[in-house]
Amino acid sequence: MTIRVLLADDQTLVRAAFAMLVESAGDMEVVGQAGTGREAVELARARRADLVVMDIRMPGLDGIEATRLIAADEDLTDVRVLVLTTYDTDENIVEALRAGASGFLVKDTRPAELLDAIRTVAAGEALLSPGPTARLIARFLRSPSAPATGGPECLSDREREVLALVGRGLNNTEIAEALGLSPLTAKTHVSRIMGKLGARDRAQLVIVAYESGLVTPGRM
Repeated sequence: MTIRVLLADDQTLVRAAFAMLVESAGDMEVVGQAGTGREAVELARARRADLVVMDIRMPGLDGIEATRLIAADEDLTDVRVLVLTTYDTDENIVEALRAGASGFLVKDTRPAELLDAIRTVAAGEALLSPGPTARLIARFLRSPSAPATGGPECLSDREREVLALVGRGLNNTEIAEALGLSPLTAKTHVSRIMGKLGARDRAQLVIVAYESGLVTPGRM
């Protein structure tokens, strides 16, 4: 199946370069290019994109708010967002993940890595680097502007164990091995946790795991 990609960046040359790269892959096609967040939301609806490669900083409606609108739109439930940033220490990345993005990449990533990232996110997986993500979330939670959140009290003890492992970056197979479960059972637990917490994907589960204190920096 061909992955329908929408590119959102306010720099024309950056969009053109990414478009050439995406079109060079046999399993992808560019279905639109947006220079603002508002345009990205409109084109996501009009072009039925599978994935939006979203720059965080754009004029008017920025990439975070555009991501939030896409994630909240019932007609765009299957659309995934991969955010791009200049630095992997950008605290706006955490806000983008909270808004519904499935992962992030820095703009100077290698071409092959960008294509692999698009495939990963389009397949419904989260693209998170545990080290940078842990540092970002730790800084975010120390910020005076960070919202206070409660723990996931609605989860069972086993589900809390699973959530903690998701927060540490483990995939379903690794979670199964760590807890002595079958991969299918681990996957079922993750799906139930997402349903109970109203999480869009694993990226948001990572945020919840840190905000609730189930995972803390230094325990990666």
